[in-house]
Amino acid sequence: MSWLVKSSIGRKVVMSVTGLALILFLTFHMSMNLVALFSAEAYNMICEFLGANWYALVATVGLAALFIAHIVYAFILFYQNKKARGNDPYAVPNRPRGIEWASQNMLALGVVVLGGLVLHMYHFWAKMQLVEIMGHHSTTLADGTPISPTDGAALIQYTFNSPVNLVLYLVWLGAIWFHLTHGFWSALQTIGWNNTLWQKRLETASNIFSTVIVLGFAVVIVYYYLASLDVVPMP
Repeated sequence: MSWLVKSSIGRKVVMSVTGLALILFLTFHMSMNLVALFSAEAYNMICEFLGANWYALVATVGLAALFIAHIVYAFILFYQNKKARGNDPYAVPNRPRGIEWASQNMLALGVVVLGGLVLHMYHFWAKMQLVEIMGHHSTTLADGTPISPTDGAALIQYTFNSPVNLVLYLVWLGAIWFHLTHGFWSALQTIGWNNTLWQKRLETASNIFSTVIVLGFAVVIVYYYLASLDVVPMP
């Protein structure tokens, strides 16, 4: 199994497999968030189910391991490719037409995605699962309001009554979209779907799937922001 670490192909396989696993997580997370559009009570039931229970903690540790592996290998591959290109930093062979910008800026996009993840963990994970892990039954928001760590709907409402948070998260989602549109088809290509027939199909499927995921997240935060302005009813 040392080839997964030492060889270029092995490192790309690790990047691809961890990336696809993270995409599956994003799909689940987005689907869960959509519940908050229809019922705050149902969403909070999901939050309680995914709190500090043993299965949720095991999944959290596994997810953290995937993120760390993906990030570490991203930096390794970046410097490996940079060294291989030499004086021509954009000399990447077989780059599909139309995604040059995302392809050239995957590491920068990844850094923005990572920054958004840290912000997201501060806004939600630190006030929900972490609070439960510490044995507390309530958390206090910045305005002094106490809420249950399983009251995810109230936390969404509080976080996205701020236009600053709305903009920051939309920028984050934009970076995720660019990262996914290139990373998804690239991962599938690495694990074997790399013939001429499938390449265009994978690009199209990646664009569609990435758009669905990002729009799913975006519609929730925009809806709750509009609800804070009394433009739409609160779920």
